[in-house]
Amino acid sequence: MVPAIVIFAYLGLVLYIGISGRSAEQHTNAESYFLAGRSLGPTVFLLSLVGTNMTAFSILGASGHAFANGIVTYGLMASSSALVIPIGLFVIGTRLWALGRRHGFMTPVQIFRDRWSCGHIGTIIFAVQAVLLVPYIIIAVMGGGTTLSAISNGFVPFWLGGAVVSFVVMGYVFFGGMRGTALVNAFQTTLFLLFGAIAVSVIAAGMGGFSQAMESMLADPSKAPLLSRELISPWYFFSYSFIPLSSIAFPHIAIFCLTAKRLNHFKKTVILYPICMLAIWLPSVFLGVVANQATTVPTIQAKLEARATLETTGPTLTPNEQSNLRAQASGDDVILRLVEGYAPLWLAALLGAAVMAAVMASDSQILALSTMFTQDVFTYYGGTLRFGQTAQVQTGRAFVVLLTLAAYAIALWMPQSIFEVATQYAFAGYASLFPLLVATLFWKASTKWGALASTVWTAIAVAGIAALQTIVPAPPPGEAVRILSLAGTDIVTRGSSGTLVFGMLPVVLMTLISGLLMIVVSLATPKAKPTTEVLARYF
Repeated sequence: MVPAIVIFAYLGLVLYIGISGRSAEQHTNAESYFLAGRSLGPTVFLLSLVGTNMTAFSILGASGHAFANGIVTYGLMASSSALVIPIGLFVIGTRLWALGRRHGFMTPVQIFRDRWSCGHIGTIIFAVQAVLLVPYIIIAVMGGGTTLSAISNGFVPFWLGGAVVSFVVMGYVFFGGMRGTALVNAFQTTLFLLFGAIAVSVIAAGMGGFSQAMESMLADPSKAPLLSRELISPWYFFSYSFIPLSSIAFPHIAIFCLTAKRLNHFKKTVILYPICMLAIWLPSVFLGVVANQATTVPTIQAKLEARATLETTGPTLTPNEQSNLRAQASGDDVILRLVEGYAPLWLAALLGAAVMAAVMASDSQILALSTMFTQDVFTYYGGTLRFGQTAQVQTGRAFVVLLTLAAYAIALWMPQSIFEVATQYAFAGYASLFPLLVATLFWKASTKWGALASTVWTAIAVAGIAALQTIVPAPPPGEAVRILSLAGTDIVTRGSSGTLVFGMLPVVLMTLISGLLMIVVSLATPKAKPTTEVLARYF
């Protein structure tokens, strides 16, 4: 229980930082509560933005995926992301900041409504964005439950760990608003950057050096593919280059762009973001890979045996037996198991707190949805005008509570891994909504009907993927269930890691069709000519 006690103390510190960061006026001023008064400095802005993106997906999910698929995980996510995300911040984030500063916008939907005069269509966009952001919040609950359960050796059950994390995040978001959330994110990013390097060093020493571990893996025919790209097809690898498009389309990232005090804060962020990504993703992925050689750690050895059983006898097992073996072989907690196996108790406790720092980044998503609900629904339909800004802030806080409870309830029965939940639902959905931002800011001829078509298509596609993965259980690793084929060509298949379309992630087809619908429908529908004043704001 010593590591768990240290983590509980750390959570108490985080709660204190978040609550103490609140400002006096945020109780009655919506912009102060939801956007920190648009006054974040360059250091807090950079660290908070990195921390907002580096969630349980980047730490536990990345290491778990690397444990099963190898070093190629780093190429899948960190390579294209290190280029696409900074470009998105530079080209789109700065324009969002300028529009928000000049015209008081607080959410992307407000910009869509202003640009296209799309009242109720804006509400539909809000609803789809809200639903798509929930999976991202869920993986933080899953990450918190996994961390506390692993670090306490099961003494703290998954459901209790998830509940504790949900309570802490809900607490400082509720009381601290954006300023408290930003301070917590900056603190947690610094903590993980520091202890991530320590974790790699300690585990390397415990394993007798990584060189020896790598040579042993290379000499083992069953593990050598983990040090190459053999397990991932070229087209599947290519499809991951669409995933980073989701970053700037995420409401919590777009809203966070509005909090910077000055435009030049984006300069350091664009330059340093890839370096921070390298510092976070590389140890996570590398530790996930090297865990395959940590056979002296009983919990990791049990995972390897479960994986081997699934690969050799999987097709002969019942779906329930396959599901149980997949849960046993899951690598979402391998970093924690490595720390447990190779670090002294006191250091394991501190490193567990550092991992917890990374998995608690759901705060920005929760606050973003609260901001969107109060601005795009409550205020838009007259709530603030009738009841005032104090009621608007209190409504946002109530939404924080309800949203956190809903995410926690869903996380308790979510059967998929953290990596799969993020890539199949949250990332794919927001990458498909990326054309909305581009059309809003860069294409005069775009219309609200094109935006509606893209949004509805995204909702249908994500719902279809969710339904398919519920109906068709995941096959054993290396196997695929054919869902749709034509002339001997597999079009839609269900693999062990999710749904594939032409051997690629669904995000490719979803994004291309979304962009095509935006273009075709905008050109085919009547142009509601915006006023000269509106056009001047955007072009």
